[in-house]
Amino acid sequence: MKDRMKIFITGGAGFIGCNSADYFLRQGHAVVIFDNLSRVGGRANLEWLHEQHGDHSFRFVAGDVRDYETLTSVVQGADVVLHLAGQVAVTTSVINPREDFEINALGTFNVLEAVRQHCPEAAVLYASTNKVYGGMESVRTVERETRYAYADFVHGIPENFPLDFHSPYGCSKGAADQYTIDYARIYGLKTLTLRQSSIFGRRQFGVEDQGWVAHFVIAAVKGWPITIYGDGKQVRDLLHVSDLIRAYELGIAQIEALKGQAFNLGGGPENTLSIWAEFGPILESLAGHPVAVTYNSDWRPGDQHVFVADICKAERKMGWRPRVAVQEGIRDLYEWVSSNPHLFSRQ
Repeated sequence: MKDRMKIFITGGAGFIGCNSADYFLRQGHAVVIFDNLSRVGGRANLEWLHEQHGDHSFRFVAGDVRDYETLTSVVQGADVVLHLAGQVAVTTSVINPREDFEINALGTFNVLEAVRQHCPEAAVLYASTNKVYGGMESVRTVERETRYAYADFVHGIPENFPLDFHSPYGCSKGAADQYTIDYARIYGLKTLTLRQSSIFGRRQFGVEDQGWVAHFVIAAVKGWPITIYGDGKQVRDLLHVSDLIRAYELGIAQIEALKGQAFNLGGGPENTLSIWAEFGPILESLAGHPVAVTYNSDWRPGDQHVFVADICKAERKMGWRPRVAVQEGIRDLYEWVSSNPHLFSRQ
């Protein structure tokens, strides 16, 4: 990586965005945050960045990825584009599929076109999702006492597993995922598609529809109700946000060799939990008391019994593996939420 780069972050006031901005500012890079501040916690995250780095340490542009003209006016000169802005909830996509499409699919198309027209040498990293693999109903699973598990995929689901865009959210993110890959193939852009799994950490304002680890932690600290959809034995691989940002840095540094590819970025087989049967006891131990939950037997659309990412490709080609153990990361998140209860209000 160059000593000093201009890093343009869409969704830069969000959870991953503000942590990325903080990291790259500490590395001495120039950061531009592009965000419409529609997400819970966005303004608080901007205030935190100002507290950490000073009022004039970065540039904030109030904007929306659906607005191509504004986007093109501020992306010029970028060395790196971290495209993190998006509609992030499956449930919201089912209720309002047009808005979901416009933000995720059209918004990503706008970002790619803006880069192609105005800064074609920039590295473009797109935050895709494991939901592009769909509900994976054909994958055999076995039920154990506290979790489901794959019957066959010992290392998790690899990048060459067939894509299946289940739910409007899966379709919009999947379209953006494939556009990002194809813009490297057709136009020579330096793009990476990063299929992310259950990212968690500080500055995450999780709600019921998205960010389940933080949502459960916040609800436990604040004494709010928790609803478990399904039976709570669904398994996810968790990845701490600091490990994700390390992967971003490695991807940027090796963009010439990696461009045009998709990578799974998740906790992998070593960093998995079932969403309540195993996570619940950890949370109750941190809280020092039982945490009451209500079960809703209706599974959500596209909810996978198990998702564990095969991260061997990222290790082989990037030299990356997660470093933060799940319980260590959850404990740190719990301490942050407990120390900042004023940041959270019922939505």
